[in-house]
Order: sequence, then structure tokens, then C-alpha cells
Amino acid sequence: QVQLVESGGGLVQAGGSMRLSCAASGRTFNRYVMGWFRQAPGKEREFVAARRWSDGSTKYGDSVKGRFTISSDNPKNTVYLEMNSLKPEDTAVYYCATNRRWALDIREYEYDYWGQGTQVTVSS
Repeated sequence: QVQLVESGGGLVQAGGSMRLSCAASGRTFNRYVMGWFRQAPGKEREFVAARRWSDGSTKYGDSVKGRFTISSDNPKNTVYLEMNSLKPEDTAVYYCATNRRWALDIREYEYDYWGQGTQVTVSS
């Protein structure tokens, strides 16, 4: 079992910044990749970013490239999502997730453990 706990959500004005954290615990030794997804009301869950623990490789969704950065603190088993130049359309519940595959997968069904989600609201 793997437990994921997100933190850092809240309300921010458009153009502002926010950092989300996701702490992993439990049987994390075979977890290669951490990902962030988001889901806005009435929309499907969307891939945001992914990072591989071992070599730091990353992948981003098109809508956040150049604005969001995924990073990690490996000794703390924690991954971060730094969000800059936030827009109202970034408003969503943000989830972190993990999988055992090597690839930086953008498909949510490849991730088998999920956090509870944290709300991010960007006001215009």
C-alpha cells in the first residue's frame, strides 16, 4: 500500500503563484513515477505533470508548459508542483498519483495510487 497526501491548495488571484506538495509513504520502493492530475467541475481529469524519482525526468501537459514545474525531494518522498502565472482556468481539484511503470505516462489509468486531492481556486 502507498499513501499520498497533498497539501498547499487554496485561493489565489490570477497571475499569482502557488506550490502544492504530495508526501508519499508506505511501500514506495517500487514507485518509479509521480504524477499530478487535475479535475475541474464538469470536466474530465487532466494530466498536468509527471516526474521520475530516479533521474528527475519530467513531462508536462500542454496547458501548463512553461508555467508549472514539478520537482521532488527524494529523501522526504515528496513531490512538489510549483504553479506560476496562474489563470482562472487552472481552477480544479489537484491530485497526485503514483505508478510502477518507468514511462512518464499521461494516462490516469496507469496510476494506481491517488491522493485525496486539494482544491486550487484562481480568481480573476
